[in-house]
Amino acid sequence: MSIIVNHLTYRYNEGTPMESVAVDDVSFKIEDGEFIGLIGHTGSGKSTLVQHLNGILKPTSGSVYYDGRDVFDGDFDLKVLRSNVGLVFQYPEHQLFETDVFSDVCFGPKNLGLSKKETELRAYKALKLVGIEDDFFYQSPFDLSGGQKRRVAIAGVLAMEPKVLVLDEPTAGLDPKGRDDLLLSLKQVKEETGCTIVLVSHSMEDVALYADRIIVMNHAKIVYDDTPVNVFRHYDKLKEMGLGVPEITSAMYKLRAAGFDVPTDIITVNDAVDAIMKIMRA
Repeated sequence: MSIIVNHLTYRYNEGTPMESVAVDDVSFKIEDGEFIGLIGHTGSGKSTLVQHLNGILKPTSGSVYYDGRDVFDGDFDLKVLRSNVGLVFQYPEHQLFETDVFSDVCFGPKNLGLSKKETELRAYKALKLVGIEDDFFYQSPFDLSGGQKRRVAIAGVLAMEPKVLVLDEPTAGLDPKGRDDLLLSLKQVKEETGCTIVLVSHSMEDVALYADRIIVMNHAKIVYDDTPVNVFRHYDKLKEMGLGVPEITSAMYKLRAAGFDVPTDIITVNDAVDAIMKIMRA
């Protein structure tokens, strides 16, 4: 069930002196099973864009299609859309409110009208997917670490069993271990459920390592939409946008400038090791 964004524009405070364009004539398609990284500097329009994917914001002009239907048609059931396209906001742990972890994750599927048994089965499965051990199920979510809270909040969305999972800066504020644990959990979720993932991120390393396609936004428009290797070939342009490239890619450019015959289309440490070893053996 693909998502098609067609010439979407969104203006804040339309018709007032404070009017501003947050998304400007954007078009793209999200295919089933993709892992997409959406990157751009602060204010580029990323968060505004993804809030259209499950109908939280209505475009000023243009359309969003889910499974071939315009989600803003009057007879389209947005409840169905939101059960299939789950949106995890930045700092989602601020939305935790139940007395224990398990109850919090049960909240979403329970409101879908599912039976108690099905609700609890979904909650259990979702918590295990994000790596929360049974010992934490009946603890207060407010007693958990920052990374654990973030994973519980994501489990609450996963328990709805969405076909598409959209995450807005899910690693913001986490320490390196918490970030790595969360991203590995997302990788496992994709492998086990086959769901589509859209990851909004400022980290070039994260999208280089996990995404199979990257969309770059700048000043409310999409400027690149391609594989990670091809996107990060635009080294100078990305730096001009304040984004840069993965650190290992930058290191390879510096080695090249120093006279070493190394490839510059390298985006992971493992690829860099392989490339350097190949040159050393030659």
